[in-house]
Amino acid sequence: MLALASLFTDISTEMLYPVLPVYLTQTLGATGLVVGVIEGVATGAQNLIQGISGTLSDKLQRRKPIALAGYAMAALAKPLIGVSSAWPGVLGARFLDRLGTGVRSAPRDALIAASADTASRGRAFGLEGVGDNLGAFLGPLITVGLLLLLHIELQTIFYLAIFPGLLAFATVMLVRERAAEVQAKAKIEVSLSHLPGPYRRYLVATLMFGIGNSSNAFLILRTRELGASLVTTVLIYAGFNLVAALVSYPAGAIADRVGRRELLIGAYAIFFLTYLGFAFAPNLGWAAGLFVLYGAFQGIFRAVGKALVSDLVPDHLRASGIGWYSAAIGLSGLIAGLVGGLLWDRIGHASVFLYGAVFAAVGGAAFVALVPTGTGDRS
Repeated sequence: MLALASLFTDISTEMLYPVLPVYLTQTLGATGLVVGVIEGVATGAQNLIQGISGTLSDKLQRRKPIALAGYAMAALAKPLIGVSSAWPGVLGARFLDRLGTGVRSAPRDALIAASADTASRGRAFGLEGVGDNLGAFLGPLITVGLLLLLHIELQTIFYLAIFPGLLAFATVMLVRERAAEVQAKAKIEVSLSHLPGPYRRYLVATLMFGIGNSSNAFLILRTRELGASLVTTVLIYAGFNLVAALVSYPAGAIADRVGRRELLIGAYAIFFLTYLGFAFAPNLGWAAGLFVLYGAFQGIFRAVGKALVSDLVPDHLRASGIGWYSAAIGLSGLIAGLVGGLLWDRIGHASVFLYGAVFAAVGGAAFVALVPTGTGDRS
């Protein structure tokens, strides 16, 4: 049911995401820096709030009500993008949208982790990743169909995206939450000192990698720069999400058998090659191939990264652990989005991807050094 909810909510989000950078730059006249700021702030809000949401969920030992509030907030924010006549309005709507996503994600992931034992947790997150990335594949296709077959205006996409978002909310309503096995804590703990040392070291490596992981909006703009039409760009982006959907479950299953660490090292390497390739891509065919490679990274990183977090924290702190992990991704993503926007506008478009490749190498090296062999192995 949670995988199905992820399918619907990502259809909602990805109906608008691949056309949003184009809408901002070509309709509202925004610069690359503005795109970076909007996506950096949106990503930062989404992930930073997960630490608080996850901690609150652990304190109350309730997952479903908090997740439902986030699903509702994200669905209702989508039409607000369409009514915005200037980029500050889009910034506010995207902030609200991603805030709702951040509120729901850690409690939802704690529900997923609780639904499977350690030996099959990678597959559990892989299944949710299938729903998430399949929705991200179908969403752009729906947008292309609406634009080509019904000839609707681009702005209308933002209004229609509310409907799959509401379906996601209705699906989560049907999920049954198990009763808490431990008593709630007396207070909400916002520091990380109570979380295990291996988890905190993993968090450091995640931060270092994420500083270079700027918004996918720059990959979309780079594809447009190489000559893709709006429809072609959306189709390439949809293909990227299809690859991620196809990879997610096998990646989780392999991680259950051979360990999480080795697959995550591979994911860092794939990201490095992808961003290096985008820096020097000579034509649209190269960009399309690199999006396939990037889809493999997405499928592995999403499923296996969260499964490793779940392994490194005790059950009663699981939402906190996943939440602060996502907060680390959000904080580093905010930095990456701002730096990426400045590089795009002031130095050169290729510099955004060279910057990302450098920090992928730095983050990968930190992961190898800080997360010892055997971490995340099936036990």
